[in-house]
Amino acid sequence: MSPVLSLLDLAPIAAGQTARESLDASVSLAQAAERAGYQRVWYAEHHNMTSIASSATSVVIGYVAAHTSSITLGAGGIMLPNHSPLVIAEQFGTLETLFPGRIDLGLGRAPGSDQVTMRALRRDHSSAESFPQDVVELQGYLAGESVIPGVQAVPRAGRPVPLYILGSSMFGAQLAAKLGLPYAFASHFAPDLLHQAVQVYRRTFQPSAQLAEPYVIAGVNVVAADTHEEAEAQKTASYRARTRAFISRGANGPAYTDAEIDAFLASPNGQSLAAMTRYTAVGTPEQVRDYLTDFAESCGADELITAHHAQSVQDRIRSIALTGAAMEVPVTA
Repeated sequence: MSPVLSLLDLAPIAAGQTARESLDASVSLAQAAERAGYQRVWYAEHHNMTSIASSATSVVIGYVAAHTSSITLGAGGIMLPNHSPLVIAEQFGTLETLFPGRIDLGLGRAPGSDQVTMRALRRDHSSAESFPQDVVELQGYLAGESVIPGVQAVPRAGRPVPLYILGSSMFGAQLAAKLGLPYAFASHFAPDLLHQAVQVYRRTFQPSAQLAEPYVIAGVNVVAADTHEEAEAQKTASYRARTRAFISRGANGPAYTDAEIDAFLASPNGQSLAAMTRYTAVGTPEQVRDYLTDFAESCGADELITAHHAQSVQDRIRSIALTGAAMEVPVTA
């Protein structure tokens, strides 16, 4: 059986592009995923990054939800230590009230930022230590069973917003198993512990009111095009741009030529960066299908959340459509 197919939209702001253009592109990508039968689209919380437009994640979800009709939309993820659980319950309770049955919520404990930005967020290094307790507190608000006497989240939707634990280490796998929640592994940029974490999660899973059996989502990068050569060219351009943004620390850094970027990627430091995108399906629809099917089987994933990396919005839309068709996802009218 083919895995469920979903989309991770990184909401990139390309060179020469405005944030508004990026957010409108997110609408187009979600509409394409909806047409192609994808299960969900997730947006990630990042701060102080001039190349990413999804910092106000719940606002982005609401904007895209208003321009789509059926696809599930959520966070992949909200970095819960940056927030009060009550505030997140209010935000996602509001989203679920406005768009019933279409909202879910992935939770992570990373800062989604650098050390200086952490301080600007009024977050300290100990914030992540209460992540398990914060998840339980949030879960209570969403279910109308607050663990804080006298405090409730308003509005509370007709159904609890489904929660997912995100991670790239053993901690997330163990917590998701203990709480009986689905587990999403960030293997699209942190591949090293994928198989070990999934094994631990499945072995130690405890059923819950939300989930009777373990459920694994694995992140994977995708560049699908009509020809293999076209896909490889899109991948090269996209990963060069990603590397350039990384070593330039945003739009204000020095300009690097393609040759300099390639030389960096061939260096020891660059090789470690390149290894982050180890799991990448690139090529024709058939090649992408074979890669994704083998990848899902190898790691025991029930669902793949795909990050499409072409520089052009139209190329990303094309990649989404080709991948959906190749994976035989049921297409909506």
